Amino acid sequence: MSADPNARTSSFPSPPGGDGRRGSRALVYLVPALAAAAVAVGLGVYGKVHDPTGTAFNLAGFSSPGAVKSWLATGAFFFALIQLLSALAMYGRLPGVRAPSWTGALHRWSGRIAFLLAVPVAVHCLYAFGYQTYSTRVMWHSLLGCFFFGAFSAKMLLLRAERIPGWLLPVIGGLVFTVLTALWLTSALWFFRTTGVTT
Repeated sequence: MSADPNARTSSFPSPPGGDGRRGSRALVYLVPALAAAAVAVGLGVYGKVHDPTGTAFNLAGFSSPGAVKSWLATGAFFFALIQLLSALAMYGRLPGVRAPSWTGALHRWSGRIAFLLAVPVAVHCLYAFGYQTYSTRVMWHSLLGCFFFGAFSAKMLLLRAERIPGWLLPVIGGLVFTVLTALWLTSALWFFRTTGVTT
């Protein structure tokens, strides 16, 4: 069996800068984007088709499920704020502050705690209320809630990616924090202003 000496050949794996590299680079961005869209749309669809129950859970010591949800959301916002400040310290963006060696651990654990506190809030919102649009506040809260978990999913996938631009994670992290802040303003703060700061 003879080979055509004039046939195009390519090495395997593809050399740097080849089509294989471009394809894998595209996947680095495509997979998180698709995952974010799938999570956000999936939550929205579930919230829309699910029949709201009015309540999902309550904890002893709290006056209502709304109080539980608001305090958990406030805790998530507090730890997200710690994560933001620790990120700014690590990137040298806090004037006069030199990040100690434990700042990275603080950043990771504050993010984990914020997420763990946000999950039961999302479960309560989706199961008890669903995706609602009867007022501007509620519509934005529903939309941003779905977007938050989509953006968070993208951030987690990008954390494991190699050779991404240095600005990408701070931008995604800032976006996640901004959306969480908007969620807190349209839910927990609204609740406390409406019913008072109670447990």
